[in-house]
Amino acid sequence: MTAPLVVRALALGLAAGSRASLGVAAPLLGPVPAHRLPTHRLRRPAGVPRLVAGLAVAGELVGDKLPATPSRLERSGPDIRAGSGAVGGLLLALRHHAEPRSTAAAVVAGAAGGAVGTGVGAAWRSAVARRGWPDLPAALAEDAVALGLAAWATRA
Repeated sequence: MTAPLVVRALALGLAAGSRASLGVAAPLLGPVPAHRLPTHRLRRPAGVPRLVAGLAVAGELVGDKLPATPSRLERSGPDIRAGSGAVGGLLLALRHHAEPRSTAAAVVAGAAGGAVGTGVGAAWRSAVARRGWPDLPAALAEDAVALGLAAWATRA
């Protein structure tokens, strides 16, 4: 039994709250179920979009560790992450040929997950800093959780 679309969209949104690029990139990079691909609809993107998505994720994974990287809570960071989660929810719904109501629920769940993931990730990193623990292991742990959520959300 597979998890409902809305749960997968929520998980993808949570991942986007930690690493904004994952909301859009994970559905582009993840497997597309062959039995869900009619000839006239959504297919795995061509090489260039997948390359750009992969580079965006890699760049964010590296950039997050740099001391000059601003907080995800500054400026439009939370909006971008919620938007990435919403787009991810839409892409998941398209991959699974969801009905309009389910598609709307996936978009909302992705956006909500992005907003919650932004706050939870920031709280995690703040808690680590308050305790005087090194930031790099905490950032790598956050990467692992975000990548795991994105992989689970987009599995075939």
